[in-house]
Amino acid sequence: MSGSMGSTMDVLVAILAFAGAVLAGITTGVLIGRLRDEAAGWLIAWSIATGALALSLAAVAVGHLAGFGGVTFRAFQITGSLLAPLWLTVGVLQLLAEKATARFTSWLLGIALTIVGAVIMLLDPIVGGFTKDLPAGPPHWDIWPEWLLRGVHILVIFLLLVALAIALLSWRDGDDFDVDNMNATVVLAPAGMALSASLELTLPGFVVVALMGVAAGGVWYAVARPLAPYDDEDDEDGEEDDDWRARQGRGRRGADGGDGGATAASPMPAGSSAGSPRRSGLGDLVAEYRAGEQGEVDYAARMQPGDRSFAARANPADGYQARIPQADDFGGPATGQLLPADPFGQGRPAEYGMPAARPDQERGMPATGAVYPGAEAPPPADLAASFGVGFSRSAAKPRPAGGSVKPSPSIYGLLTVFTLLDGSGDAFDKLAEETVEAVQRSEPDTLIFVCHGVKSAPLQRIVYELYRDEVGFAEHQRQPHMERFATERVPFVLAANVIELTVNAAKVVPLPTALL
Repeated sequence: MSGSMGSTMDVLVAILAFAGAVLAGITTGVLIGRLRDEAAGWLIAWSIATGALALSLAAVAVGHLAGFGGVTFRAFQITGSLLAPLWLTVGVLQLLAEKATARFTSWLLGIALTIVGAVIMLLDPIVGGFTKDLPAGPPHWDIWPEWLLRGVHILVIFLLLVALAIALLSWRDGDDFDVDNMNATVVLAPAGMALSASLELTLPGFVVVALMGVAAGGVWYAVARPLAPYDDEDDEDGEEDDDWRARQGRGRRGADGGDGGATAASPMPAGSSAGSPRRSGLGDLVAEYRAGEQGEVDYAARMQPGDRSFAARANPADGYQARIPQADDFGGPATGQLLPADPFGQGRPAEYGMPAARPDQERGMPATGAVYPGAEAPPPADLAASFGVGFSRSAAKPRPAGGSVKPSPSIYGLLTVFTLLDGSGDAFDKLAEETVEAVQRSEPDTLIFVCHGVKSAPLQRIVYELYRDEVGFAEHQRQPHMERFATERVPFVLAANVIELTVNAAKVVPLPTALL
């Protein structure tokens, strides 16, 4: 009777092991397929772990049906007892590590223990005979393999416990990526620790096989679930989509950081309010933009209908002070910069819709910026350009109170989040800078084209684009410099997420530029 029960249990364990081997094999195939699109360290490590689990469970299934021997015992011990928990742990460390040093250390540890352990366990003689029951390691190994496996199991339990604590602490104050890391770690860390403990404590074969299957299923869960940013989510209410934030949520500056340049270039009237809020729907993004090269033409200004005249010139009774409109300090959209003021005080001819200087009196301002009696006062736009800033035509004329900030419905926008490979940031930034310069020179229908980094994520780059309409976007895509950008960025980019935008409200000001 007991022999019949034992035979039935062996068959059940073999069936369970075979099912777990199939699951681990399918998971390995999924991971290898994912590697072609995303060569991440944790994917490689988990591919090794699930492959080892598949081989180990297959050996266990054969052993419980036909009886264990030297080959099946070594296969089970090397793949299931050494490689599977070790590389499962390396994958978790690769997932959580933010520094290249930590990732390299985990790789070094995994490779060293794999080579040393495999050599020892392949060459060491096996002692004792086998049955159909799952064999424990210590009775059959010499002292070196026994203590090697014991050390690996203790190390795995310790590292997974530390990784679990780190994941939970990062999740409390983290972003969507930290939530994803926590979800994967709370599944895989307990599974890895339980598997190592069961192998070390020589628990029954049914328990060991079940825990191996749970580990393979945990990897499947961690890889199959959608990871941030969630490309398939739509924000139907037009609210800000938080999922594009690639680890930039912490320490993001508000839009107030860009006020200094505007205030310096445009003196505020006495009756205006200098402390009014300046945030808008795009404020927190605009604040992240870094200043680029000074543009040649304010292309966006030519899109704005209306009067081509600036504020009226002052007369001698005004003390040679130009009257500034009582309006918003900068009106948009305007992305370019005016050229420096004419050094001879002759005014500037109309260019891309920009108004020509039309002085009422013969007074001028030399290039030094000093005003002399009898000189001609320059236009406000030229004066602003002399200080390295500029503004669109709509900013220089009075605007009615409570004016609409709703842009044209034809505006087409994109937000692209690039995750770069280690060490490729400078090369990508140089390519992006050259592309922005080319866009600024030759694309009047491109309203905004900005590339900036993220302080809290050095390997993140965000490209923000707004076009007059989809026709302008199509023309932009056909430009030679954009084809070059799309081709030459490939060696630098690990992953890219593209989000199509709908602009609900906006106020865009020109960015202060670096004066060389």
